[in-house]
Amino acid sequence: MSHLPDSGRRRALRLLAGTSLLPLGSLSAAALASDPAAARLPPPPRPGRPPRPRVRAVSFDGMEAPSLAEPAAMATTSVRSHVEVILHDGSRQRYALAYRPFFLTGDQVPDGAGGSVLAGGYYDIHNRPILDRSVPGSERPFFSDCPDGSSLLTLPHAHVPGVRGNTVFAVVQFEYTTRDLAGNGTYRQLPAPIAVLTLDQDPRSGHLRLVKYHNVDTSAVHGLWTTCGASLSPWNTHLSSEEYEPDAASIAGNTQFQRFSEHLYGDPTRANPYHYGHLPEVTVHADGSGSIRKHYCLGRISHELVQVMPDRRTVLMGDDASNGGLFLFVADRECDLSSGTLYVAKWRQRSASGPGAATLEWIRLGSASSDEIEAMADVLRIGDIMDVATRDPGDPSYTRIPYSGGFNWVRLRPGMEQAAAFLETHRYAALVGGSLGFTKMEGTTVDTRDRIAYSAMSYIQGSMLDGSGDIRVQGPTAGAIYALPLRGGQRDHLGQPIRSEWVPVSMSAPPALTGRDLPAADALGNLADPERIANPDNIKFSQRLRTLFIGEDSAMHVNNFLWAYNVDTGKLSRLLSVPAGAESTGLHAVDEIHGWTYVMSNFQHPGDWESPLHDKVKAQLDPLVRANYKDRYGAAVGYLTGDPVGLRLDDV
Repeated sequence: MSHLPDSGRRRALRLLAGTSLLPLGSLSAAALASDPAAARLPPPPRPGRPPRPRVRAVSFDGMEAPSLAEPAAMATTSVRSHVEVILHDGSRQRYALAYRPFFLTGDQVPDGAGGSVLAGGYYDIHNRPILDRSVPGSERPFFSDCPDGSSLLTLPHAHVPGVRGNTVFAVVQFEYTTRDLAGNGTYRQLPAPIAVLTLDQDPRSGHLRLVKYHNVDTSAVHGLWTTCGASLSPWNTHLSSEEYEPDAASIAGNTQFQRFSEHLYGDPTRANPYHYGHLPEVTVHADGSGSIRKHYCLGRISHELVQVMPDRRTVLMGDDASNGGLFLFVADRECDLSSGTLYVAKWRQRSASGPGAATLEWIRLGSASSDEIEAMADVLRIGDIMDVATRDPGDPSYTRIPYSGGFNWVRLRPGMEQAAAFLETHRYAALVGGSLGFTKMEGTTVDTRDRIAYSAMSYIQGSMLDGSGDIRVQGPTAGAIYALPLRGGQRDHLGQPIRSEWVPVSMSAPPALTGRDLPAADALGNLADPERIANPDNIKFSQRLRTLFIGEDSAMHVNNFLWAYNVDTGKLSRLLSVPAGAESTGLHAVDEIHGWTYVMSNFQHPGDWESPLHDKVKAQLDPLVRANYKDRYGAAVGYLTGDPVGLRLDDV
């Protein structure tokens, strides 16, 4: 199945004919043409030839949004964008981009031992495949339609049989699966899998070929809950996430969590909510396997992807929640997240216009080690930590706090401050004065040269408008990306120094990174301006390209997009459109691996139709999406690529 519509393939071939090719990835003009004879690459330069031209800058030229004039482009991953390379001699060259998948979930892929394994498959606590038994006589293993966070990395002395060129590894996690075979919703009812991919990189072309898929054993960390965004740590590990932590106060009536426990343990009462909502870390090994640990000391929140700062100690965290907070963790030691101090931001509003602006102060929540908090999680229940009421008990010993789109009344048990800070982080942070008013705070990333962090606020609504958590701004519902300048020399609310030079001191949203709500749906059904970002989710910054990459999770765009924003020129370019009803996920910008530059990109839940957003397109697109993606049960894991021969970006 082609992931580039025919007209796009022809256009790319015309542009690529007779040119040198850009090393943004691996899909050659020959591969686009499916012509084996043309696939032969030119030989490398002979000694004595002039050195290759050096690259000064890179600029992306965007594509138009697909429309019903070409329904096939709306029902697949469509790429008709280009990249322009500016050389040091002032000359410019322009190249087409394309998308190359490693696999679709549900495919049988190589296991590295001569057999195959199900991509995106689910496993119980004993590492046995979990079966979908919803349709008698048609039982099959569950597999995810929601690949999400990914990392791309290399290791010294890696050796995996089947690799002929350079060994490269990717880690990919799978957030959930949308439905079973009978069509019943299965959201958050299965333990999330994580896989290590061994990739064979062709040193002459940058091409990445899957040679091994290894499912990481998560039994030692009680399985994983709803893994969403991810990032690569400075010490070369995959930092995962567990979002939407299960509420311990209402766990007895949480049927999703009971189904999760039953699928994981075979017992609907076995799983402990305090084991979930933390930060998993995957270490990849030289043989293509992986191991995992879970850090319990970074707060139990709705973890999205985190960003570790250049000091290798400071971690800025997204919190994908209603009444979420901005959290900061400062580790005790470099390259080690097993202990440290947790802070929550206080929003001091200085503007209510649009997405608003504020200065930030920091409240210290506590210090702990992961082992300490895990030991508490093993034995404590919420009644041991605090009393919680969802209605005003009329008792002055309780304090009203904003929580999950409403209010709770809480009373802390004596001596339980540390347990509350790390196991009931949302409630405790609000109790001590943190600004728990953000909605859908998603990805975080950093421009280290300018010392600016970026944080995606997918939707600006609810608690960001009503002041319940200190924030009262105008919007838009389509969200925005905030810029957060980073400084050293900061102190917490008690006047104690924060031991980091990378502390956010304010936040505001650049106009170019702010969505625009439409007063009425446009002709296609878009509820937000399709020429601007809407509901940004995963974001990653490329220092070398000076580009902020932005993936959408929008219920306001008919197709979600992947964007590139040049922070120096202010240019915003649409690079890629995912299938209608899908979310753009798995974003990871990799400046250089053996000379090649990659932008990892997945999507999830294609054809997840919403009304009224998709009412005008569903009838035409649903059959196409079903044909492309396993009747809507499959989704792609892959990367955005240019054609790689002749120029490299390692001189930018």
